[in-house]
Amino acid sequence: MNAAGPEEALIFDCEDERLVGILHLPQTASEPEAPADTAVIVIVGGPQYRAGSHRQFVLLARALASAGYPVLRFDYRGMGDSSGAVRNFEQVSEDIKAAIDRLQQRLPSVQRVVLWGLCDGASAALLYADATHDTRVSGACLLNPWIRSDASLATTQLKHYYTRRLLAPDFWVKLFSGRVASGAMIELGQKVCLAATGRSCVHAAEAHAVLRDSFQQCMARGWRRLGKSILLILSGNDYTAKEFIEHTHTVETWRDLLAQQSLQRHTLPNADHTFSDETARQAVERRTVDWLNCLRLVTGV
Repeated sequence: MNAAGPEEALIFDCEDERLVGILHLPQTASEPEAPADTAVIVIVGGPQYRAGSHRQFVLLARALASAGYPVLRFDYRGMGDSSGAVRNFEQVSEDIKAAIDRLQQRLPSVQRVVLWGLCDGASAALLYADATHDTRVSGACLLNPWIRSDASLATTQLKHYYTRRLLAPDFWVKLFSGRVASGAMIELGQKVCLAATGRSCVHAAEAHAVLRDSFQQCMARGWRRLGKSILLILSGNDYTAKEFIEHTHTVETWRDLLAQQSLQRHTLPNADHTFSDETARQAVERRTVDWLNCLRLVTGV
């Protein structure tokens, strides 16, 4: 394994705005066979900038650079040190393309790029694959992908929160003593109706039509385009991961995608949404490096 090498700032343009990123380079002097033709782009999820929660992306980038992989983490337009208006995860494909372009300008030997994303950063990676068909993208590492719909949220809340509350004796004591607000019961009824409608009252063909142009369906197309080159890491203690599981169990297209034998899938039972404790963080780093090494063997990188 190489040592993590230098880190340098990269400033580049995206549709007349300035983006700022940090490039992590492996220390290749001692190992000339280091995989300089494969690099990783970290796609930041949520309202975060390039460092990530508890410096997660900094530590990840250094770990991957130590394993021989150049890594670029950057701010979208409107976030961190980048200029422009704030955009959501469905609007950052141009930012990702600009980051890949700049990475290849700085490292001409890089021919293949892996997109690494957490939460809606994972979603953005799949949307990019669907929207651009960029052949430079050879794979994606997806952590707790954001796939929320009203129905999936209702189903997840019913299964993992309301069911537990309904089985708790103190809930019934409060209910029959008049200490449960009527609004809470109305909300529960609405969620039951929404979850039931999403799961049983919509036929498969109708559900497909509803989702045809949704971001979830675009994500599925991006997943299919990347084919055998996906690493999926889920947290056991995270509602976003639970929603992803609920949605993928409900929609036939997603069930088929997650049933692919080539998919590498790991669940870290005690991890939270951002893998904030050291044990979970290091597990993510190890699994990412192992998967990247396997990807090199499969693709002949």
